[in-house]
Amino acid sequence: MAQPNTPKVLIISSDTGGGHRSAAQTIADGLHRFWQGQFIGVRIIKAVEESHHITDKLVRLYNWVLQNKQHWIKYLYWAVNKIRPETREFFMKRCIGFFRDTFEKWCPHLVVSVHPLTQHIVGRILRELNLTEQVPLVTVVTDPCYGFWKGWACEDVSLYLVANEDAERQLVDYGISPEKIKISGMPVHPKFHEVDPADAQLARRAYGLDPDKFTVFVNAGWIGGGNIPQIFRELVRGELDVQAIFLAGKNDELRAEAEQLAQTAKFPVKVIGYSDEIEKLMQSANVMVSKLGGLTTFEALACRLPIIADATTPPMPQEAGTVKMLEQRGAGVLLKKSSDIVPTIQDLVADPFRYSQMKAATAGLARPNSTEYIIREISALLPNSQAQAAA
Repeated sequence: MAQPNTPKVLIISSDTGGGHRSAAQTIADGLHRFWQGQFIGVRIIKAVEESHHITDKLVRLYNWVLQNKQHWIKYLYWAVNKIRPETREFFMKRCIGFFRDTFEKWCPHLVVSVHPLTQHIVGRILRELNLTEQVPLVTVVTDPCYGFWKGWACEDVSLYLVANEDAERQLVDYGISPEKIKISGMPVHPKFHEVDPADAQLARRAYGLDPDKFTVFVNAGWIGGGNIPQIFRELVRGELDVQAIFLAGKNDELRAEAEQLAQTAKFPVKVIGYSDEIEKLMQSANVMVSKLGGLTTFEALACRLPIIADATTPPMPQEAGTVKMLEQRGAGVLLKKSSDIVPTIQDLVADPFRYSQMKAATAGLARPNSTEYIIREISALLPNSQAQAAA
């Protein structure tokens, strides 16, 4: 049992896509590693959907749009940034009871937000309970580039940890004091890393694939949808000297469809549903076909995996900067039409020099040891901190 003075961290997130969920788990795992041998309590809550049935329905709506009508996201983005539901009394009144109960039962020493709709209500509770000075509120921004949600900006946040100068500039433009912001890189789990060719071959064998064949990882994301299924349909029609892995996420209908399509392909295709081992899928691949979610992109870059980025519809506003960054740095290819997927892969297979350039370009985009830095910054704010002793 934890001691009475056990440092306790509350991580607030939401399952709107997989990136926030992954960031929360990465920070939780990192805190346990950092405090190894000492007691620490870490709790993750899905703050938006657990706080009220209305906000739960809004999460479900967002995920439905992401899965089925990705081109509508720009309108949802505009509406959320315009209405600012995270600051509205309508939502505050309905959700604050859940948060107050959580605080009273858990009594955290520090709160970490990894979602743009969560920190405003926590900041209000800290003010009402006169805990602003005693309980730091840290926000780890999981959108890496300029143009992200206004909800990330909250005056009650004690410390912001952001991916790069671009994200810092966006917060400053939203009115956040630069003194509150530190550039940390993205919260990428250490399991996402480059492997040598022998380990990549072993990873392919684990999926029943040829260890020496060029491997395409088609990632439909945590929710399983968007434009990627149509790109996959075009891919399986191609005459290609490759093999492919298709990740359907939490979409059983998509998985069943993909399994049927895989039987018609002229090259080997392995279909997978939801997986907690995305790093192994990335490490087995030569290239990933994916929507450019902020965290997913940086997980792939940490694995030194070039990306064929879905640009068949305009990128989601909060991801447009990531698309631009990837294209400018040469670590990926933008797919403007789903029918271009076959010639794009043919070009990469036929031109090893171009492929090697793309792979080399991934090395300069992911900040080394970013998660370790994030964990040290968070731990330094906790009572009984090891931060100075471990520095």
